[in-house]
Amino acid sequence: MTGWVAMEIRPATAADVPGLQAIYDPHTLSSHTTFHTEPVPAGVWLERLASPHAGDQILVAVDEGRALGAAWSTAFRPRAAYDATRETSVYLADDATGRGIGRGLYDVLLGRLAEVGVHTAVAAVALPNDASVALHRACGFADVGVLCEVGHKLDRWIDVRWFQKML
Repeated sequence: MTGWVAMEIRPATAADVPGLQAIYDPHTLSSHTTFHTEPVPAGVWLERLASPHAGDQILVAVDEGRALGAAWSTAFRPRAAYDATRETSVYLADDATGRGIGRGLYDVLLGRLAEVGVHTAVAAVALPNDASVALHRACGFADVGVLCEVGHKLDRWIDVRWFQKML
C-alpha cells in the first residue's frame, strides 16, 4: 500500500458504508476511543450521509480500493446558535496508523468546512490517546480543557480532552 499522498481522499458514498463500519466498529467493542458501545448500523451511516447540512460531512481515505480511514463532522449541539460549529472525528484502520492518513483527512475536512462557512471545529479525545492528541495539535487545534470521568466503558471511567479550531 502507498502513503497518504498517493491515496484518494473523497466524500463518502453509500457504497463506502461497509468500509466505514470496518474502520469504526472495532473501536466500539474493544477501545475507549469512542463512547459507542455497539457497532453502528448501516442505517445510521446512511442517515449521516443524507444530512442536508453542508457542515455535516464524511470523508474516506481510499487506497487500492480499500477504505483506510475516515473523517467526519456532525452538529456540535442541537440548538440553532451552534449551527456554525461542528464536532469532528477521525478514525483509521488498525494497519493504517502512522502514515499521515489522519492528517490528510483532517486537512481536507477542515478545508471543506471552512469553504461552507463553518466557523469553529471542535473535537473530543478520550484519554489516554497520545496519537490523537498529537494529531489535533499538529492540525492547529487548541487544547481547551479536560472533562474528568464523563464516560464509562470497559470497566473504567474515561476523561475527555476537548480541542477547538477556529476556521
